[in-house]
Amino acid sequence: MDTKNAKILLVEDDAKVCAFINKGLTEEGFEVSIALNGKEGYQMASANKFDLLILDIMLPEMNGLEICKAVREENTHVPILFLTALGSSENIAMGLNSGADDYLAKPFKFIELIARVKSLLRRSRNFNSNIPDNSYRFSDIKVNDSSKTVTRNGKKIALTSTEYKLLLAFLKAPGRVISRTELLENVWGVNYDIGTNVVDVYVNYLRKKLEKENNDRLIHTVIGMGYVLKEDDEDTE
Repeated sequence: MDTKNAKILLVEDDAKVCAFINKGLTEEGFEVSIALNGKEGYQMASANKFDLLILDIMLPEMNGLEICKAVREENTHVPILFLTALGSSENIAMGLNSGADDYLAKPFKFIELIARVKSLLRRSRNFNSNIPDNSYRFSDIKVNDSSKTVTRNGKKIALTSTEYKLLLAFLKAPGRVISRTELLENVWGVNYDIGTNVVDVYVNYLRKKLEKENNDRLIHTVIGMGYVLKEDDEDTE
């Protein structure tokens, strides 16, 4: 799918880095908007519809993690990419936990940034265009694809874009063991490469939200094979 003309918001306080990224993205056919501090970036993200957000973490007035969390409360589906010098495993986990979809550490090769951007945009557009306009149900979980809402026992659950896609991957194949590799390909895309435990991390996030009200576990681990959506007394395929 063509990703050109996508609207990207870049929030970066280093003017030289900002100019470099802006030039490269513009040459690739993207429409780029720029914010040089966190507060301005959040205001722009809230007031406009973007196809992708690229956020630094260390920003004046409002850091990238705060922006990501605030945006996720309003827009659960816009892809968010962290681009930052804070590249430790702890910082990567913190960024993903705040609701980001991907993370690229500085210094980086521009060709890798472009690949990440295009991968996120393709996944987002394919996801939004290919899902049929209907509802999914399993046990006491209901998903409405028209409004992208998730409920369990009638209570609404707020999911990030990645968590939502992961849940749908399970809902489309209940009772079947799905490998981590298959989940990476279907949810994150074949070019996704940030760590082998990203599936486990997001399954854990999803479980916590689905089980927050002391609900029974529905996503089960199959040791050495992957995960399966089933009730406790069900067999797996």
